Amino acid sequence: MSETLEQLREEFQYAKTNQCVQCGYCLPVCPTYVTMGKETHSPRGRINLIKMVGEGRITDLSILENPLDLCLGCRACETACPTGVEYGAILESARAALNRRRNESETTQMLKRIFLRKVFPSRSAMRMIGHGMWIYQKSGLQKWAHKVGLTDKLPYHLGAFEATLSDPVSPKERTMLPNRVPAKGTRQYTVAFFTGCIMDAMFQRINRLSIQLLAEAGCDVIVVEEQTCCGALHAHAGEVDQSKDLAKRNIAAFEQEPVDFVVNNAGGCGAMLSEYGHLFQNDPEWHDRALKFAAKTKDISQILALCGGIPVNRTTQQEAPGERVTYQPSCHMTNVQKVTKEPLDLLKSIPGIDFQPMTEANMCCGSAGIYNIVNYEESMTILDRKMEHAKDTKASVIVTTNPGCLIQMKLGIEREKLENVRAVHLIEYLAEAAGIL
Repeated sequence: MSETLEQLREEFQYAKTNQCVQCGYCLPVCPTYVTMGKETHSPRGRINLIKMVGEGRITDLSILENPLDLCLGCRACETACPTGVEYGAILESARAALNRRRNESETTQMLKRIFLRKVFPSRSAMRMIGHGMWIYQKSGLQKWAHKVGLTDKLPYHLGAFEATLSDPVSPKERTMLPNRVPAKGTRQYTVAFFTGCIMDAMFQRINRLSIQLLAEAGCDVIVVEEQTCCGALHAHAGEVDQSKDLAKRNIAAFEQEPVDFVVNNAGGCGAMLSEYGHLFQNDPEWHDRALKFAAKTKDISQILALCGGIPVNRTTQQEAPGERVTYQPSCHMTNVQKVTKEPLDLLKSIPGIDFQPMTEANMCCGSAGIYNIVNYEESMTILDRKMEHAKDTKASVIVTTNPGCLIQMKLGIEREKLENVRAVHLIEYLAEAAGIL
């Protein structure tokens, strides 16, 4: 067997593809297969393509690009799989292998270098983006841009997403995010809070509320200054080496604080942090450190539930009895972190709400990092299916647990013109119930 084929087998994780028995249990839970109806856009189809590469039956690797690029990476197939196929590991390895062989334009390479290496990993750069959003919304630029139709001319359908922007946080407020907040009453745990890059830039208000709720629940909260992007966007884009570099920075930063847990409020970030051990399987120097870090990583819903829930302000709840609420879970919380019970328990603990589960709740909403930007039409087809189920619940509130899902559901509400429906992060809704919003 040629050395080249051996190399391909290793790069594409060929050995792991042998776990797939092509049974088809993954088909009904795969959003791209359900909406596109193509075998090559199903988990078993993608695995079969990779398997054929490892067996030398596919030599033109460009054949794999479209099927793999159009995968959301939601990993619902892993939850449904009866044989334990490690689809996530296979997908990211294959994407990394393709990425090393792509002939990308100089413009594409430059943009990837800027955003993946300079912007997302930099807290100061992300903070400047947050400042820019505040200026855009508060200065009148946003109204002017809408008036002259500038937002309609933005590339990648960014004008549609512009309508989902959250209320901005002023530069002054942004710099006032505390580094340490003591527990209210008896301390139960000491936790380090992971701010994230997108969460810190676009949803810092949710980060601030997260810290407040943790303190209210009995946690000393520490915000580690040296932390950086989790590396999820880099891993999904096939930039595994950059993802490893970011993971090392985070592990080293959080090791400096003797905490019980590292807490995050974004399903995608949490999934990446919890899988740091997999990044360093062949690196003895970092593997044990990564496993220890991952073991401490928890979603905020897990910690709030562990602390006994949140103190509910009953007066606030009595003002809106019977509000109907539905829940769109984060794929990576469900399928990677396996966190499903705690968010629902917290929601259902709020007096006065009418909780209505959504059909196909665990089906991806089509956000998937930047998937909805680079694969807009495919993402909107998936979102339209999701919104039909959301409308069927007749809920006035759609609760999510991930920034991408939150943006996507807000976009869905805009597309459907649902004037009396709002999408909120779980933390926002819990903060309302606790009377601290």
